Amino acid sequence: MDFKDLKKIIELVKENDIMELDLQDGDFRLATKLRGNEPVYVTASAGPQAAPASAPPTAPHASGGETPPVAKADAPSIKSPMVGTFYRSSSPDADPFVKAGDLVEADSTVCIIEAMKVMNEIKAETSGRIAKVLVENAEAVEFGQPLFEIEPA
Repeated sequence: MDFKDLKKIIELVKENDIMELDLQDGDFRLATKLRGNEPVYVTASAGPQAAPASAPPTAPHASGGETPPVAKADAPSIKSPMVGTFYRSSSPDADPFVKAGDLVEADSTVCIIEAMKVMNEIKAETSGRIAKVLVENAEAVEFGQPLFEIEPA
């Protein structure tokens, strides 16, 4: 993607008051989320191993009482590559792609994240054993948010 194309995309985003954008063209990826006219984060990478931006703070868990599991600071995890809605299975009546204790390979699908009405299969990108599922089904997730704790194989 060249600079002229990128400039056109940014102008279209501004003109149409688009609040979130996640664009991938080959090895190039641009993700942005706006709050009013202030960017919350912007990432662009020229390769598949982009370093995730730190996730913006999230609101307290709305279900009350119990707080959701949180990844240990030093534990390896599978992180969300985009903002969207997390789904553990391909349909409400299907089994989850993975559960705690399952072994995964780098190309194993671990969940789906719905972003802008598109269902995106998320791969583990590493081999290991799922230690803990950190997100509830149908919960909103942020870019870079840990989804699963994983024990490397």
